[in-house]
Amino acid sequence: MKARRHQRILDIVRSQTIKTQEELAEELAREGITVTQATISRDIKELRLIKAPVGDGTYRYTIPTDRSIEDINRRVERIFREVIISIEDSENIIVIKTLEGAAQAVAAVLDDLAWREIVGSLAGDDTILLIIKPVQSVPDVMSRLNKFR
Repeated sequence: MKARRHQRILDIVRSQTIKTQEELAEELAREGITVTQATISRDIKELRLIKAPVGDGTYRYTIPTDRSIEDINRRVERIFREVIISIEDSENIIVIKTLEGAAQAVAAVLDDLAWREIVGSLAGDDTILLIIKPVQSVPDVMSRLNKFR
């Protein structure tokens, strides 16, 4: 699944020095995710990864720190269309159901939004809990989330 693969790529790039597409493909393969070079290339473009100097004259893939809100919103919209099953609320908690294996990727992009009403998120395999504060903000957050669908 694309959302899961994208999340794994982001995790790998954050935690390791990946200098080539081949190295990235090898790391994914170690995790049981087989991809072609063309797929890796598309993923890098879609995730807007950049190459940054390592210091020894070489470069590594990294995540840009200056992502615009428009970029983040496009990413959220794409992921929501692909993997969200339902969004429901109860008091100050919003429960988002996703396809199996996609909850962590969705939670990561929601965290990137940095909405001040979301105190925290907790993601399992196919479920995300968003804690909202104050409780009066829940309808507004629900409305914004549903606009991505």
